[in-house]
Amino acid sequence: MTGIENMRVLVVDDEAPARQRVIDLLRRDPQVGSITEAADGQAAVESIVEARPDLVLLDVQMPELDGLGVIDAIGPAEMPLTVFITAYDQHALRAFEANALDYLLKPFSDERFEGMMARVKTRLDERSLREFGQRVMKMVSTAPSSSDKRWDRLVVKAGGTTRFVRVVDIDWIEAAGVYVNLHVAGKELLYRAALNELADRLDPRRFVRVHRSAIVNIESILQLEPISHGEFDAVLRNGARTRVSRTYRAQLEKRLGQPL
Repeated sequence: MTGIENMRVLVVDDEAPARQRVIDLLRRDPQVGSITEAADGQAAVESIVEARPDLVLLDVQMPELDGLGVIDAIGPAEMPLTVFITAYDQHALRAFEANALDYLLKPFSDERFEGMMARVKTRLDERSLREFGQRVMKMVSTAPSSSDKRWDRLVVKAGGTTRFVRVVDIDWIEAAGVYVNLHVAGKELLYRAALNELADRLDPRRFVRVHRSAIVNIESILQLEPISHGEFDAVLRNGARTRVSRTYRAQLEKRLGQPL
């Protein structure tokens, strides 16, 4: 942490023009030192881990790993000071207002951006990052969900038949283009939903994201075999293997309540 001098700032947005506008505004601020950018959530997680910026300007809505997914992957208590950039309307933003330091609602004015930066500098002087992490943890737990309840069965249609698959019987799920493959009792079943969408419908006590393209039923994990750089191969009870990436390792540790 460097205080408010020579601030290290990370700008995360999947739209290049939006990133450039924020970067142009940051360059006007003499207290901003280095500026890095990330075009997706995965790159953002890697930049946060490696560069440890003082401030992250984080787009909420991104494909694959969105803004809240970035926070979850890093761990709220480990996140740098964060300001959300979003196209949500005022109603949706109510979930953020009491928990985030600030937010920028697209499109925002230069004056709104300058006001946000003033709040950032005050917070860097007055508050610890851990306190902010606790506030974000509250936000993540209370943010509106895309579902009212978790699914206990999936309806899989193939070859003119409709099959009901119990969620508890799924060993793991992998991305397959815009859809996913369900691995059930040694068989693969194509399910027509995106991995992120399905993740929101599954019980987080049972299913854990271990890779940007894989979700695992924790009851199916037989053992973990270390590979390198903090990554593991998860060996499942049916003999299948899937990678536990360094990025998502923290989610598994959080679920287990102990380090790997």
